[in-house]
Amino acid sequence: MALISCENLSLAYEGKTIVSDINFKVSKGDYLCIAGENGSGKTTLMKALLGLKKPASGKIIFGDGLTKKDIGYLPQQTEIQRDFPASVKEIVLSGFVGKSGLRPFYSKKEKSSAEKNMEILGIKDFGKKCYRELSGGQQQRVLLARALCATEKLLILDEPVAGLDPVVTGEMYSLIESLNKKHGITVVMVSHDISETLKYASHVLHIGNTPLFYGTSGDYLKSPVCKTFTGQTGKGDDTK
Repeated sequence: MALISCENLSLAYEGKTIVSDINFKVSKGDYLCIAGENGSGKTTLMKALLGLKKPASGKIIFGDGLTKKDIGYLPQQTEIQRDFPASVKEIVLSGFVGKSGLRPFYSKKEKSSAEKNMEILGIKDFGKKCYRELSGGQQQRVLLARALCATEKLLILDEPVAGLDPVVTGEMYSLIESLNKKHGITVVMVSHDISETLKYASHVLHIGNTPLFYGTSGDYLKSPVCKTFTGQTGKGDDTK
């Protein structure tokens, strides 16, 4: 059974429908890239999957034991968040808050899991450092480790490489691929960097005013939607 199924989903912003009739599934082990122009509803869709935004119509169905508390989320950072005065370890551990309820401490198991996730992301030696003293790439690794603490099933990533230089961007994509392939974490990622993302994604959902494409990344590469979005149309392409 799929982890998430969206059926005839419509989303609105400030009372105005921005995208409608979205149908797609996310199964265990998938790496789904969500693409589209600015304002097409990508971030609104992320919020709907997280339960932070109510759909205008349609259904979001969770399966295979997944709940909203089992989703790890990496949002886009703001300037204020980049200057947050807490230690790396404190921020990573805060990923457990959604599951710990009112409990005012972290368990031994949670602390061990945080250490493991920091090691996976290559930031174990930064545990006592202040978050705001880190580089942009290091901060993204910290936030990704935090998201991992919230889940063993599904990560939702909103532009995880935004603002990073090419070398650090490549490293971040490799880390996400490892989490997906080696550690079995299902990934749903919003990205403008479609040409790079397609090297890793198994599936693509491309949305606009209406859903434009949903399927495998291989089929997306052959589609008119991809050719238009990546500027290939009119460059010797005879696709009708």
